[in-house]
Amino acid sequence: MPPKPEQFPVSNAELLNSNCRCLSLNRQSLRAELVKPELTDDLYRMIVEERPSLFAESAVFMSESSLNEQLDIIAALERVIALPGYRRRVLAEASETAQFVPQASGVFLGYDFHLSTDGPKLIEINSNAGGALINALLIRSQTPCCEIAGEQQPGRIRLQKASQPPEQCFMAMFDQEWRSERGLMPLSSIAIVDDDPQGQYMLPEFILFKRLFEQQQITAVILDPAELEYRDNALWSGQQKIDLVYNRLTDFSLEEDRHNSLRDAYLAGDVVLTPHPRNHALYADKRNLALFGDMDFLQAIGVDEKTRQILRQGVAHTIKVAEQDAEALWANRKQLFFKPAKGYGGKAAYRGDKLTKRVFDEIIHADYVAQSLILPSHRQLEIADETVDLKLDVRHYVYQGQTQLVCARLYQGQTTNFRTPGGGFAQVVVVSE
Repeated sequence: MPPKPEQFPVSNAELLNSNCRCLSLNRQSLRAELVKPELTDDLYRMIVEERPSLFAESAVFMSESSLNEQLDIIAALERVIALPGYRRRVLAEASETAQFVPQASGVFLGYDFHLSTDGPKLIEINSNAGGALINALLIRSQTPCCEIAGEQQPGRIRLQKASQPPEQCFMAMFDQEWRSERGLMPLSSIAIVDDDPQGQYMLPEFILFKRLFEQQQITAVILDPAELEYRDNALWSGQQKIDLVYNRLTDFSLEEDRHNSLRDAYLAGDVVLTPHPRNHALYADKRNLALFGDMDFLQAIGVDEKTRQILRQGVAHTIKVAEQDAEALWANRKQLFFKPAKGYGGKAAYRGDKLTKRVFDEIIHADYVAQSLILPSHRQLEIADETVDLKLDVRHYVYQGQTQLVCARLYQGQTTNFRTPGGGFAQVVVVSE
C-alpha cells in the first residue's frame, strides 16, 4: 500500500518516485488493444510474453517545473539548430548524403534527459527514436494513479501543441512530411524499413505503424532495404511502388552498400525519406553536443544570452575526444561518459569508471565524445516482493520543435536496455508544485 497523503506533499516528485508502489498498467485493457479478430499478427504474445521488459507497470513522477525546463531546453536547441552559422559548421563535417537538402523535416526526434539534482540535463538527441507508438498504446492502457498523485491518468500530459490523441498527431506528421515534398499528390504507399525487421526487438511497433497507415487506406509494408529496387525513376518493392519510406535504419548516412537502392532513390528525389541523413547530421550527431556547450561559438553565430544560459545549464557538458587529450581524459575518466559520435541505443557507450585501459585506447583512436557523467534519478518499485531501485531517463518525441509525447524509461546497468525486470517504457505523471 502507498503511504497516506499526509506523509509527504504531492508536489515532491522525488518522494513519489521513492514511495509510490501503485501499478498503473491495466493488463486487461492492454490485451483488448492487442487481441482483435481482424489482426493476424499475435501482438499480445510478441509484446507481453516475448518482450516483458518493453514496458513498466508503474508510472514515473516528474515535477511541472522540470517539464517546463525540458521544453525550454528543446526550444533553445531548436533556435540554435535553425541558425545558418550552426548549419554551416555542422554540415562541413557531415556525410555527402547529408548535403542533400530535402523539404521533409524528419519524424520522431528523441530528446533524452536525465533529471539531475540541479535540473534536467539533455544527454543526447536521437534522429529516429523508437517507441512512440508503443507508448501511445500504453497510455490508453493506464488506470488513474491514487489520490496522492491527484488521480491523474499516467501519460496524459497536457502539451500546448499536442491536444490530439498521439496516433492522430503522428499520422498528421507523416502527412506533413509527404505534403512538404509532394504537395497535393495522394500518398498511396509507405515502406517501414529496417535491416532484418523480423529480427528487430521493436518489430511490434513496426506492425503497429503498418496498422496505423492501413487505417488511412495507405498500402504499408515492412521491409529489409535489400527488398527495395530503384528503377524507372521510382523505388519499388516487387511490383509495389513506394511513395514514402519510414526510415528505422541505424546507418544514418546510408553509406552501406546494401542501402544503395534507397540512397539512390532518395538523392534523386524519387522517394520521400523520413527521417533522413541531413536530419541526423543537424540534430543527432553527438559531436553537436560539444557545440551546444561552446559559449564562444554560440555567441559568434548570433545566439542570444538567454538561449546560451539555458543551454549552459540544460545540456550535459560534452567534448570531442582527441588523442592529444588522452592523459587528461584518462585521469578524469570517472567523471565522464564516453559515446560514439554516430552511436545509438547505448551501443559501444561506456561509463569512465568502468573502462579498461584497452577499451580506452580504442576510444582515443575512434570518433567519440566524452560527456560529463550525469547520474540519472531513480524510481523505486516492488518487484517479486523485493524493493528495487531502477534508473530513469525521460524522452520527448519531437517534430518541428514541438513535443508530441513524453515518456520515461526504467532500467539497470549503464544504459537503457529494455532487458531489466520491471523496467522498460513508463508513463509520466506530472505533479504540480
